[in-house]
Amino acid sequence: MTEVSARRRRDVIDALRRGTVPQHGLDVMAVGLTRFESAIDGELDAVASGSAGFKAVRGEYGSGKTFMARWLVERAKRLGFAASEVQISETETPLHRLETVYRRIVENLSTAEAPPSAFRDVVDGWFHVLEGDAVDAGADRTDDAAVQRAAAALLDRRLETVSRSAPAFATALRGYRRATLLGETDQAEGLLAWLGGQPHVAAGVRRSAGVRGDLDHFGAFGFLQGLLTVLRDSDYRGLVVVLDEVETLQRVRGDVREKSLNALRQLLDEIDSGRFPGLYLVITGTPAFYDGQQGMQRLPPLAQRLAVDFTTDARFDNPRAPQIRLPGFSLASLEELGGRVRDIYAAGAADPEHVHTVVSDDYVADLARAVSGKLGDKVGVAPRLFLKKLVADVLDRVDQFPDFDPRRDYALTLGAAELTESEREAAHLGDLRASAASVDDIELEF
Repeated sequence: MTEVSARRRRDVIDALRRGTVPQHGLDVMAVGLTRFESAIDGELDAVASGSAGFKAVRGEYGSGKTFMARWLVERAKRLGFAASEVQISETETPLHRLETVYRRIVENLSTAEAPPSAFRDVVDGWFHVLEGDAVDAGADRTDDAAVQRAAAALLDRRLETVSRSAPAFATALRGYRRATLLGETDQAEGLLAWLGGQPHVAAGVRRSAGVRGDLDHFGAFGFLQGLLTVLRDSDYRGLVVVLDEVETLQRVRGDVREKSLNALRQLLDEIDSGRFPGLYLVITGTPAFYDGQQGMQRLPPLAQRLAVDFTTDARFDNPRAPQIRLPGFSLASLEELGGRVRDIYAAGAADPEHVHTVVSDDYVADLARAVSGKLGDKVGVAPRLFLKKLVADVLDRVDQFPDFDPRRDYALTLGAAELTESEREAAHLGDLRASAASVDDIELEF
């Protein structure tokens, strides 16, 4: 297995202990994702060459959609992309308000060098690149005023396309640069916030830079275009944006759902038109969202664009298709994942050999079967809870207490408070099966 640094190991183990998807180190846990690597890398290369891309990820709850999205983000950042992961929700980030989506993209923007939000680092780095390009073009390095004039001229030329659709973006960038050079910190902070789509920036800050109002739904397209221009000129290969949990649209009011689906269609239209060179957009959702009448099927043009025939064997799925499906976990893949996590943990343990001996492959397999059994044999729902139990209840104790034997001293329990809604439903089914003498004893709800 690939060597994992102490920091990445800690990030992975801490996240699994909390029952969440790690932000880093996902390559060593990517069970079943190798089939997508070649297609994803090819699409990212095309985006880096000036095109744009889109991918819809489909999977049931627990199949690893968020895991795959973060794996893709981490892979892209290693290839020189910037990235941003946005969770769609009715209250915090409604999809039909693209100005809010843009703001979340900026807030969660990260690079291989900078954690969220890397927006300031990207913008400041861009100005540094402009000054370097101005010197390379002939400006006298010793004459700061000449360098700044040449850099300003470069800024105007490189934002010419953006200025036609979002002139305020270029204007605010000039104002930010001027305020930075003059040491006007509050002014610079306010304009940077406004460029990031933040509402309620002081009117005086906006007025001094020559911009007005707050960002709206249609202006968000222009600002996204401006962000891509800045990233490209800062030597990033592009921007990967993940819109996670898009299936939440099924639970909103009908009129909001229609607006949200239409906003997604508009975004895809703009990607196809070539407006966003360097953008790779990823959405995740459940099969019910893609196929159901409360989801994408309510907007036929969007549904038709993403339609893929999934009636064939999953082994022959096309990873280059606009929509790809995650088959979910089997017991074998769950055991493989548990073994990888055990190995990562053991590498940082006080006595790695002891961890491997006590938490053997056989024990990992037994725990995987026990957790999935408690969840009504729904293996696809089990990974989060299985890894949480493995790390927090077993590996931590084995590492801290030399005489702890999980086969003797640990009995698996599932408390309602630690389960998600889908896990509670599965656990309820597991309880019914355990208490039923025959299938006739299982009461079904309609």
